[in-house]
Amino acid sequence: MDGLLWLNSTGMANGPVTFHGYDAASGVARPRGFGEAGPGELQRACDLAEAAFNTYRATLPEIRAAFLEDIGTRIMALGDALVNAACAESGLPRGRIEGERARTVNQLKMFAGVLRAGRWLDVRIDPSLPERQPLPRSDLRLRNIPLGPVAVFGASNFPLAFSVAGGDTASALAAGCPVVVKAHPAHPETSALVGEAIGAAVKASGLPEGVFSLLFGARHELGGALVAEPRIKAVGFTGSRAGGLALCAIAAKRREPIPVYAEMSAVNPVLLLPAALKARGAALGKAFVASLTMGAGQFCTNPGLLLAVEGEELEDFIVAAQAALAAAPAQTMLTAGIRAACERGVAARAADPALTTLANGPGGALFAADAASFLANPALGDEIFGPAGLLVRCPDEAARQQVLEALEGQLTATLHMDEADRELAHALLPLLEQKAGRILANGWPTGVEVCNGMVHGGPFPATSDARSTSVGAKAIERFLRPVCYQDLDQALLPPELRDENPLGLPRLLDGVPG
Repeated sequence: MDGLLWLNSTGMANGPVTFHGYDAASGVARPRGFGEAGPGELQRACDLAEAAFNTYRATLPEIRAAFLEDIGTRIMALGDALVNAACAESGLPRGRIEGERARTVNQLKMFAGVLRAGRWLDVRIDPSLPERQPLPRSDLRLRNIPLGPVAVFGASNFPLAFSVAGGDTASALAAGCPVVVKAHPAHPETSALVGEAIGAAVKASGLPEGVFSLLFGARHELGGALVAEPRIKAVGFTGSRAGGLALCAIAAKRREPIPVYAEMSAVNPVLLLPAALKARGAALGKAFVASLTMGAGQFCTNPGLLLAVEGEELEDFIVAAQAALAAAPAQTMLTAGIRAACERGVAARAADPALTTLANGPGGALFAADAASFLANPALGDEIFGPAGLLVRCPDEAARQQVLEALEGQLTATLHMDEADRELAHALLPLLEQKAGRILANGWPTGVEVCNGMVHGGPFPATSDARSTSVGAKAIERFLRPVCYQDLDQALLPPELRDENPLGLPRLLDGVPG
C-alpha cells in the first residue's frame, strides 16, 4: 500500500513476528502478529518522507484539505472492524470508541477548514517606503512554511484521537509536513487499520507515498532512533513524563536539535470555593467522582487534586464522594502495565501515615492530606494515572494559595464557584494563569473540545513547550516557521505574498487587516 510501511501484516512483511496486541480485558494475545521495525524500515520511512517533503509542502491548501477529509471518510468506512479492534485492544466501551472516532474525523475536518481559511499562513506585507526618513524601508513580506518531516507517537489512552490519525498527525499533515508514525504497541491492529485508510487516501490524492509512513514496534529503541533521525524536524508525543523527557533529551543532543511537543503529566487541580461548597457540596462530590473515574481515570485531564478550605461544607462533599466511589464499579484499564502502576501508586498512598484514606475500592480511591503535609512532600503532587485523587485540606485561603504556588505546571485548573466567590476567584486567576493552559469555571476538565479556542497544553511538566497546544486550530503552528522575503520581485514571491493576492488569503497590509 503506497505511503504505508506494513510490518508483518500483508504484502510487505519484514522479518519474523515479534509481538502481538492483547485483549485488554482478558489479557489474551490477539491473533494478528506484528514485527519490530528495524534500521532498514526506519531508514526507508525517512527516505520517503524527505523525498515527499518539497512536493507535498508545495500543494495548494485545497489539495491538503480534501486529502484530510478523505482520510476521515475512509476511517468512518472501516465501520465495525475498527470499533471492535479498538474496543478489544484498549478495553474501552463501544460508546467511548465511537465518540473518539467521531472526534478523530472532526479534527481532520477542522484542519481542512483551517487550511481553507488561510490564517495559518500569517501573511504580513509591509510595502517599501523609499522616501522614509532618516532611512527608507525595504519591501518585507512574511509567511509560514512547514518545518519538514514530523515523527508522531501514538498514545496509549486514545487509540484513535491521539494516535495514528490523531491531532498531531492531522495538524502536521495540514501544515504540509510528511508524517512518520510510531504505532503504540498496545493497539497495533487498530493502528494498522487506520494506517491503511491514510495510505489509501495518499494514493487516491496522487500525493507522494512518503507523505505518510507507519512503523510498528514494542521496543523503546525504535522511538529513540526515530527522534534521532536527521530527516525528522519535529516530534509530537502524548504519554508519560519519563517517556517525554527521554525523547526531549535525544532531540536536544542531536547535531540539529529539534522541537519535541510532548504532553506528559498533570493532576489538574480543582479548587472548591466556599460559597459553591456551601450551596452544593454533595452534588460536587458526586460529580467529581464521575469525572475522576471516567474511562478508568485514564485521561490526561483527570482531576487528580482537590484544594479546599476546611469547614462543615467540605464534609458534605467528602461524604458524597465516598458514597459515589463505593458504588463505582471496577473498570478494565488500557494495559496490565498501566493497571500495575496505578495499583502501586494507590498502595503507596494508602500506606503513607501523612494521608487519610477516604475511599479505596475497585472503582477508585480518594485520599486526604493537610496543606502542611502536602507542602512537605512534593511527590504528593505527582500524577497517578488512573482513578485516584487527593484532597488537600487547607486551614485557610492563605494556605491554599501556598499549595497552588507549590504546584508544577498543569493542563487545566478548575474553579467551582458561586456569585459570592467571584472576588476570591478574581484574585486567584493570575496564579492559575501561570500554572495551567486551560482554566475552567463550574465544570470538569475531562473532555477536550476540538475547536479554534482550545488550549490543550500548559507549563512543564504538563507539556515540554508551554507555548503550544496539541488540540485545536492553533496546533498547526507547532509545525510551521516564519520566513521573511525582502525586496523580491513579484514573480519570485510565493502566490500568497504577491500584490494581487491570487489565493484570496487574509493578510496584514502594513499592519492593517485586509
